[in-house]
Amino acid sequence: MLIDYFFVAGAQRSGTTYLYRLLAEHPEIEMAQPLRPEPKFFLIDTLFEQGLPSYKKRFFEGKAGAWLRGEKSTSYMESEKAAKRIASCFPAAKILFLLRDPIERAISNYWFSVNNGLETLSMAEAFLQEEARWLDFNPEHVSVSPYAYLRRGRYIDYISIYERYFPAENIKTMLYEQLVRSENFIQNLYTFLRVANDFRPSILDQAVNKGNEPSSLLSAKLRRYLQDYFAEPNACLAERFGLDLAEWRQL
Repeated sequence: MLIDYFFVAGAQRSGTTYLYRLLAEHPEIEMAQPLRPEPKFFLIDTLFEQGLPSYKKRFFEGKAGAWLRGEKSTSYMESEKAAKRIASCFPAAKILFLLRDPIERAISNYWFSVNNGLETLSMAEAFLQEEARWLDFNPEHVSVSPYAYLRRGRYIDYISIYERYFPAENIKTMLYEQLVRSENFIQNLYTFLRVANDFRPSILDQAVNKGNEPSSLLSAKLRRYLQDYFAEPNACLAERFGLDLAEWRQL
């Protein structure tokens, strides 16, 4: 059986775990395992050097009836090295990006870092000091910076990397807000992936991987700072992909 591949390349803290499970239930799709830690095969040199046979054997069991394999590694979004490697191995692969209001995503990312013992600054300090410290991390412990709360929400910058290596028709950008509210979202995605679109996952509408995040009230000053920070990249994203970002509160 001919096997095709696709990759959920981002973004972090944007509902990709839920998306993974919706995809994994489809009888025609086999998702790479384990879910955690993510494979990151095309990002980690020591794994990639083992070659594609190792990749296929290590992360896929050979699900009966599945002709489409998918991997979710959200660190790929920020890596041109990963994009180039995926394209060299699977030039016809489809690339999926699930994007969330970047202010909400940054807040969730902040609490993820706090809860994992990676962050000690207050949220306002962490956001305002990001440019001075986002590279101050140990790549042997984490694959991407735990402090790139805002930079990581400049989605257009990262999607543009993948546009250098994959045709536009193979790249799909989706909104988290539509995933959790639209009944047609998963059917449209199944259609894009060319699998049966009448399958209904059992976990549809069930929350998964919900963060342990306290309610975060932003000061008027910090809110304005974030709105200004994301205004230009959000406008570029909306224009480039024809996205309606009305639900993103900074527009």
